[in-house]
Amino acid sequence: MLDFSGLRILVLGDVMLDRFLYGEVERISPEAPVPVLRQRRSRAMPGGAGNVARNISALGGQAVLVGLVGRDAAAAECRALLAGDAGITDALVESPTRPTVCKMRVIAGTQQVVRIDDEVTGPADAAEAAALIAAVAAAVPNCRALILSDYAKGVLARPVVAAAIAAATAAGIPVLADPKSDDFSLYRGAGCLTPNARELGRAARLPVGTEAEVVAAARRAMAEAGLPALLCTRAEKGMVLVRAEGTATSVPAEAREVFDVSGAGDTVIATLALAHAAGRPLEEAMRIANAAAGIVVGKLGTATVSADELEHALRAEAGSTPGEEALLDHVQAQRLVAEWKAHGLRVGFTNGCFDILHAGHVALLRAARKRCDRLVVALNTDASVARLKGPARPVNGLADRAAVVSALAAVDAVVGFGEDTPLALIRLLLPDVLVKGADYTVEQVVGADVVQQAGGEVALIDLVPGRSTTATIRKLRQ
Repeated sequence: MLDFSGLRILVLGDVMLDRFLYGEVERISPEAPVPVLRQRRSRAMPGGAGNVARNISALGGQAVLVGLVGRDAAAAECRALLAGDAGITDALVESPTRPTVCKMRVIAGTQQVVRIDDEVTGPADAAEAAALIAAVAAAVPNCRALILSDYAKGVLARPVVAAAIAAATAAGIPVLADPKSDDFSLYRGAGCLTPNARELGRAARLPVGTEAEVVAAARRAMAEAGLPALLCTRAEKGMVLVRAEGTATSVPAEAREVFDVSGAGDTVIATLALAHAAGRPLEEAMRIANAAAGIVVGKLGTATVSADELEHALRAEAGSTPGEEALLDHVQAQRLVAEWKAHGLRVGFTNGCFDILHAGHVALLRAARKRCDRLVVALNTDASVARLKGPARPVNGLADRAAVVSALAAVDAVVGFGEDTPLALIRLLLPDVLVKGADYTVEQVVGADVVQQAGGEVALIDLVPGRSTTATIRKLRQ
């Protein structure tokens, strides 16, 4: 059982404001050969080191965030977002001369079209560095680990890094760094670095295509920088942990389908730090972080992972009964949805028997996921299906149906309900978007009035013609 509650982690690094503009591309502009995006919605959230802090909070830990922001509207927006997260303590340093770093990502469907960066990347000046060091010194005594989140925007200048590592070492807490500098000696004194393969290759000046090459590159980089451990993230190839004293350990990637890798490194180092601070050795902490990464890259935008999601993923990895690890009870689902909403995520909900999964089901779920940040699918229990469809149904039991549906990248949570309709569950979860097929009208959708009265919306999705479970069963019998 994962329990990171009460673990306070100090995060020092480059804080930025991430903005996302979502929409659909339906035509090319007559003014230039560029797509025209019809805007549907927009979101903003703390990014960079701020996203590391968000991940810590989402997993049940407490984060103290130290970084630089300007005296501008973006800083005010970032602080307001942080204030809305009870798991994050704002210890940001305000610069009178440096603007807040902002990134705008424009996303069509699930594809990022363009990113616009507004930033200054020069190193922190003497006054800013002194203020950062003072903020770290004040926070370290109450923290269980220090994360250095380097996005090469100037916060982690050498004097700041050295002072922060010295303070953490004096306090007896581990230091983990996500590097951007090609000179890993900048992080000398850290207990573990978490570069990706490209970053490691540049630092070691060696190829990193194979696992053996990664290990060799890690050993050179560690020897040159005096580092005791290095965890290399290799995207679809998984992760490799190399210790200066000992053998290398690797784990395969856990991602089902990659939608967006934005912020995946933040999830890795946040989870790694929490697990290590909780007493897990780095090898076990890596496996937990790998499971978290497999979840987060299946989400669109700079996403986070909740403790419940991670717990389910780890149970699945351990080999639970098919479907058992995927199916939430109503209390777990309510807690998970509340966590998502607390982090500003838009929650969608749809329901059905999903007895024999077909192309129509997949199209519906993909379309539903495009309208939200997290999608909950409610499945009728076996008894409920039998009442609705007859004694010969379902063909597949609830656990098997949950295993299949949860394996789809579009689905974030699966929950069962035993009634003939999901009305009680809809009232409990209060989703932002209620999704059904376009063979219904809004007035016919169970729970539509409940969702609309709470400020949500009902989305009707066009069905794929000629696809139905009943027709599939009839064809099989013939």
